[in-house]
Amino acid sequence: GSGGKVKQRRHRKPTGPVSKSRTYFEDIGFTDVDIYNLPLSSGMVISRPSIIIDWKAGVTIVVEPNCTATVTEDLDLEIHVENRAKASADKESEDFVDPVKLSLLGHRFMGIAEQMGRTLQRTAISTNIKERLDFSCALFDRTGGLVANAPHVPVHLGSMQDAVRYQIRKLKDSWLEGEVIMTNHPIAGGSHLPDVTIITPVYESGKPTFFVASRGHEADIGGLTPGSMPPFSVNLYEEGMAVESFKLVENDLFREKELRTMLEEAGSRQVKDVISDIRAQVRIRLWLTRSNPLSRRIR
Repeated sequence: GSGGKVKQRRHRKPTGPVSKSRTYFEDIGFTDVDIYNLPLSSGMVISRPSIIIDWKAGVTIVVEPNCTATVTEDLDLEIHVENRAKASADKESEDFVDPVKLSLLGHRFMGIAEQMGRTLQRTAISTNIKERLDFSCALFDRTGGLVANAPHVPVHLGSMQDAVRYQIRKLKDSWLEGEVIMTNHPIAGGSHLPDVTIITPVYESGKPTFFVASRGHEADIGGLTPGSMPPFSVNLYEEGMAVESFKLVENDLFREKELRTMLEEAGSRQVKDVISDIRAQVRIRLWLTRSNPLSRRIR
């Protein structure tokens, strides 16, 4: 094991714990610990979680679980840490996370999100996405939790997790492989209405293993003013098309007719451009859902 020494002042009488406290440790959670005041007596051994305080020096020493504190003849406080060999032997256990593998996978996940963004930028046609780069791409785990994102727009990335989880809760088992969900409603984790989110589950062995999602600012989805951001609106519909949950791709078919109808009814002035950009958002998920390179990388 390893250890450290803390010098204390000499004294004549041994000192025991002066009180107890309930303290949280990462490994064992909350537990009762003894509180000691320096100085301590020579030969004293503290073998349980404790806190040692030197009030005059303003120093606090924590004896953590699996550590032992011993007062030497010179009145040094020596702390022995449990040998970590056992932890090394447990590397193959489910709870162990290899830091090297974690770093490699983290960079691979981020690389995939960045590639999604580059593909979206090349295939979209609107100024918002192609030149202003008002879009974001990210990967989410099977519960909808954010795994990795490209360095895109923070306001998108902060709420996309809620958007994915909302659809998981709402659709449950009715969300089938190959289906793509479109949403932009604030109640479903959306920001302002022009930010349209496209979400796709990636399946393996018949179950969704993770989700990919992108959010892009569309040119015009209707509403009172061009651009769909009227500053004087008092109702949501005045800002344009509001979609809580819509299966944009179903049975391997892009439902353009239904999408066009929703945009026209909302008063969109750029229906063709919006549909083209949404198609671009859908397309970036094809290389993941068809070839699933991410699963191969993890293996």
